[in-house]
Amino acid sequence: MDCEPFFGLNRQGGRLVRASLGANRFYNPPMDDWVQRAMQRWPNVPALFGWLALDRRGRWLVRGERITHPRIVATIDRNYAGDEHGRWFFQNGPQRGYMALAGAPYVLRAEGASLVTHNGLPVERISSAYIDEEGAITLATEHGPGELLGADLEWALQRLRKTGEPVDEEQLADVLAAPSGELTTLALEIEGAALPLIRLDYADAPAHLGFERDPQPHPGERTSAGAPD
Repeated sequence: MDCEPFFGLNRQGGRLVRASLGANRFYNPPMDDWVQRAMQRWPNVPALFGWLALDRRGRWLVRGERITHPRIVATIDRNYAGDEHGRWFFQNGPQRGYMALAGAPYVLRAEGASLVTHNGLPVERISSAYIDEEGAITLATEHGPGELLGADLEWALQRLRKTGEPVDEEQLADVLAAPSGELTTLALEIEGAALPLIRLDYADAPAHLGFERDPQPHPGERTSAGAPD
């Protein structure tokens, strides 16, 4: 999937600085050794669609029910990635279980001045910032697009600036009313660097940021009715 080049932020010397970046590439951390061995041993296991999901609070779901077992949650956390088509999945041994996304591929939470993904990955690079018609904020990170947890929106609002000054409710309302795709007059300041804030409707985010909320099999792709025994 082709993505436009972007102008973003990199971390240098413990802080984020503006940097010119090339094509938007996401970093998928290495998966568990047992998963990699299973993929090598059984390389053509049909993929699973329609079972798994990620909600906007960063919780894994199976058939609409929240997954709560700590060991299962941790396993999904470590073996979650995106494919070349923008479909995100849990690699369950040799089988991919594709995730329906309520928001973005990642849910971000604030930890002091920093951000971490819902599955525990520290955010070291932010390339662009977006705000939708309801005020939800999505950031393009090195891991992939992440929507800021609703409970942490105040963290972002405290960092919004217009010509270096804090933003009031009227200025924010004007931004929310702007058309999707418009570069706003606001910036999100993170660790001393300012990211221009872009208005982007919720419905427009997948196409603009290169991910699928409702992943579907492609023509000729083998699928499974359930997880392997």
